[in-house]
Amino acid sequence: MSGDWNVLVTEPIDEAGLAKLEAFADVTRWNEYEADANGSDDDARLPADIDRYHAIVVRTSPLDAAAIARADELRVVSKHGVGVDNIDLEAASERNVPVGNLPGVNTQEVAEHALALLVGVRKTLLPTNEALESGSWDRSACRSRTVKGDTLGLFGYGHAGQTLAEMANGLGLSCVAYDPYVTDAELPLHVTGVETKRKLFETADCVSVHTPLTPETRGAIGREELRALPDTGVIVNTARGGIIDEEALEAALENDELAGAGLDVFVDEPPAPDHPLVNRSDVIATPHIAGTTVEALRRMSLGAAETVRRVHDGKLPTSTVNESSLER
Repeated sequence: MSGDWNVLVTEPIDEAGLAKLEAFADVTRWNEYEADANGSDDDARLPADIDRYHAIVVRTSPLDAAAIARADELRVVSKHGVGVDNIDLEAASERNVPVGNLPGVNTQEVAEHALALLVGVRKTLLPTNEALESGSWDRSACRSRTVKGDTLGLFGYGHAGQTLAEMANGLGLSCVAYDPYVTDAELPLHVTGVETKRKLFETADCVSVHTPLTPETRGAIGREELRALPDTGVIVNTARGGIIDEEALEAALENDELAGAGLDVFVDEPPAPDHPLVNRSDVIATPHIAGTTVEALRRMSLGAAETVRRVHDGKLPTSTVNESSLER
């Protein structure tokens, strides 16, 4: 259906969201344009005529200041998901363009994936599977560990961290959390707060990362924190790659200072084929899919479309990341 708005969708999304957008706007899909050959590396996935679009829906591709500056008609940026570290918020705010995201939209899925990685590493599923595929039936070669009774440390206690804590409690794990933006009074009875990240790593057997990537959290988990875990410890990251120092993690694993890691995210995505953390039997690595189940992708596409619809109708997105910086 033809509409009075032009909407650019830069990456594949579920058809449900596209249908919702097409009910009131002209939609250009990711496979219906050629990238601007004169654009910067960051906006290489964007069309040359970006200046005609009223709304841009993005998943993980970058939307930098240069692209936003060229988008003369831009009224809203709609994030298909939660994290907005791929969007230049300052540039959008300077243009008075709201950036909407979908907090909590895939919380359950991310928590499930984090738990799967944790249990998978604890149970040595990868090396035992590799051994069986190679013809070995040595049941003593890869001893797994019992999960019940472990203390799980949550680095960040947002939506996904909260949901994982509930799951972990059901499996018999104790939970401690470090989040400087959450008070002890806000924590449930089955989660104990700690005042420093150092204390979190000293207390926990395993740590799962659930915080956005910000200047404050970039590289926040390094050699010192990893060394504070026991040598039987496991670290899981389903948040953003830049939070953990990858070189420090590789060194900790190589020196047997950690038992393993579960990683869904990396500093550079996709990681190089010879990335040292991808080719280890003590690391279960997945390609940033924690929050992208069939069900979650449908919810995200509909949510991203609703963000655009709200601004089209003269409202702000339900969750406007840069609301405090906008002039309304």
